[in-house]
Amino acid sequence: MSGSIIKRSKNSYSIVISLGKGSDGKPKQQWITVKGTKKDAERKRTEILHQLDSGTFIKPGKTTVAKYLEQWLADYAKPNLSPRGFERYESITRVHLIPSLGDILLTQLRPEHIQKHYASSLNNSLSALTVRYHHTVLHKALQTAIKWGLVNRNVADGVDVPRAHRTEMKTWNEHEITQFLETAKDSIYYTLFHTALFTGMRRSELLGLQWQDIGFGQIYINRSLHQLNDGSYVFTQPKSAKSRRTIALAPSSIITLAEHKEKHKALRSSLGMSLKEDGLVFSTPDDKPFRPNTVSRA
Repeated sequence: MSGSIIKRSKNSYSIVISLGKGSDGKPKQQWITVKGTKKDAERKRTEILHQLDSGTFIKPGKTTVAKYLEQWLADYAKPNLSPRGFERYESITRVHLIPSLGDILLTQLRPEHIQKHYASSLNNSLSALTVRYHHTVLHKALQTAIKWGLVNRNVADGVDVPRAHRTEMKTWNEHEITQFLETAKDSIYYTLFHTALFTGMRRSELLGLQWQDIGFGQIYINRSLHQLNDGSYVFTQPKSAKSRRTIALAPSSIITLAEHKEKHKALRSSLGMSLKEDGLVFSTPDDKPFRPNTVSRA
């Protein structure tokens, strides 16, 4: 099995893959257009030959949206997204995009098909924000299809995305914060709530916090903890330098965390266990993570 490259025009090349002979004895070829440089075409040829060898090659003209999205999830989304991010993309793709658009040939997908899907989703009581998530996933998938040489343009660019109406954030005043903490003082989540209120940390950042991340009156945000649909937990690194940050602690937070550490240390000691620096700050006595949804409902 071999492939040649033919220059069609400036920044446009055709890859011609020889597929042997058909049942009629005539040579079979697959032509694929690549936009970009000759090096781009050479990389694409290598990728296609590998897909042919492994049996994962998809013919551009006969690929449905469903078949493409399935391969995109396996070959792009899963290797490149965080486990939690992949679960969100997979859910949107399998529950919404494939049932609605899956039977359409990828090369025949048009903006009106996508617009109809968005309108139908809104009519079925999905929020504008949720539909915008659909658009994000589909647009990314189609952008990858361009890189793979399956389509020439991203038809999702021609769609009007519904506007999400942002609700005004309501913040507590000092009295409300004090009242909440007084109510929660006997809760096992008291120190977590106190830290959240005085640092603005996200729930996943709080649950991923380790004792070694606290020192000199500061908290160092180095990781997040997420629970997957199968019940397992994964740590993820901050997505950007902005997310990886240092937060100065208020005096009350320093005292509250120190008291929490002593209580945690004593409890673990009673169980014959020591407090480890890489142990979770907010966890069960045997160092198992708190379930995120349980914290939110507490």
